[in-house]
Amino acid sequence: MSKDIRIKKGLNINLVGEAEQTISKAVLSNVYAINLKDFHGITPKMLVKQGAEVKAGEALFYNKNNQDMVFVSPVSGELVEIERGARRRILTLKILADKTQGQLEHAKLDFENASAVDIKAYLLKGGCWPFVKQRPYDIIANPDDTPKAIFISAYSTAPLAADYDFVLQGKEKELQAAVSALGKLTPGKVHVSIGKSSGSPMTGLSGITLHNVSGPHPAGLVGTQINKIDPINKGEVVWTVNPQDLVIIGELLLTGKFNAERIVALAGSSVKAPKYYRTKIGTEISTFLYASGVNTDNFRVINGDVLTGSKSRQDGYLGYYNNTVTAIPEGDDYELFGWNKPVFNKISATRALTFSWLQPNKKYELTTNTNGEHRAFVVTGMYEKVFPMDIYPMQLLKACMVQDLDEMEQLGLYEVAPEDFSLTEFICISKQPHQRIIREGLDLLYKEIG
Repeated sequence: MSKDIRIKKGLNINLVGEAEQTISKAVLSNVYAINLKDFHGITPKMLVKQGAEVKAGEALFYNKNNQDMVFVSPVSGELVEIERGARRRILTLKILADKTQGQLEHAKLDFENASAVDIKAYLLKGGCWPFVKQRPYDIIANPDDTPKAIFISAYSTAPLAADYDFVLQGKEKELQAAVSALGKLTPGKVHVSIGKSSGSPMTGLSGITLHNVSGPHPAGLVGTQINKIDPINKGEVVWTVNPQDLVIIGELLLTGKFNAERIVALAGSSVKAPKYYRTKIGTEISTFLYASGVNTDNFRVINGDVLTGSKSRQDGYLGYYNNTVTAIPEGDDYELFGWNKPVFNKISATRALTFSWLQPNKKYELTTNTNGEHRAFVVTGMYEKVFPMDIYPMQLLKACMVQDLDEMEQLGLYEVAPEDFSLTEFICISKQPHQRIIREGLDLLYKEIG
């Protein structure tokens, strides 16, 4: 039985360059990379040395705070570079892929009859545990915890993000295996959210509580759904998993192999033929970026969607958790008197000088220009209009900035992740870095209390 969730507060950002629903196979990358920034809060300890030969699915390093939590190679090949930063901190691992891929195989697990302890141990050993995130703190889940529930959002409302209904087609067997196994790790429910009236492959799964979600962005964010379904209180933990990562978990359970395959949406107004590509985690973005063609040399590649993704070089590598790569024009031009004339080609949550509200279905070709400078917070009441959680966003941001732990707790920091503030950051007339502020607040709270 499904339950409806209707979100009223929010803002849809309709952009030019949505990926056409066709899948092409990306050119095989010569080098694959794992960026350690993708694993927030992890202190890595290497298991192999530079120059070592590794198989796909073989452990490269483990988490210093939990030696059972290993991180595996997406491909087989030679570990050609361990890039380090200040104090010898590991930044990036680069693997030169073999022409013929070798795969590390684990003994299959009878997950239908296995205990929760056995399933956790299998996912940890197989390298799939990093796909399980937790709230509070928005970090990789602690396997020693027992979550009160597990949440999976198969409904994406972020601008130009990959359509889960499309990319998950034909993966019902893997999805079912994953949710059946994960369901044993919690005494609560496995909540799965899909778009209302969508043909999602998640619809027919057993052992889940299905929710039909509708409304503007951020209706598709898992944080919004947690807040509406089963909010987090102090001392409680919930786990979240991305649907495409469910497929990797399910394949490990069914075959004993770690398959790092990703279907990535290449989107954005700077791409001539935006569409989907079948590739692997850590691949070179250039292997599919130029296959679709670009409209100009002056564009920015974003590893992820335009609201939560990170800036990447054109010869950068696909992020560990990303299934979207966006290319939009670089906003490095100056618009004379741009603040003092009517605007018809930009999106705004207000009606002052901007007329996007007259054409709600129009698609826009936006650039990376912030259209303003960083300044002190201006109280406008706009954040609350696009923030659907039962939280005061501005007050929480200010509490994080002044590092008031009591206020951060009382105002609901346990419930949120940086992505939950991506939309308030987009509409912020003060140009404050909301996501960074929340991330720093979460890190402080985890250090002092967690």
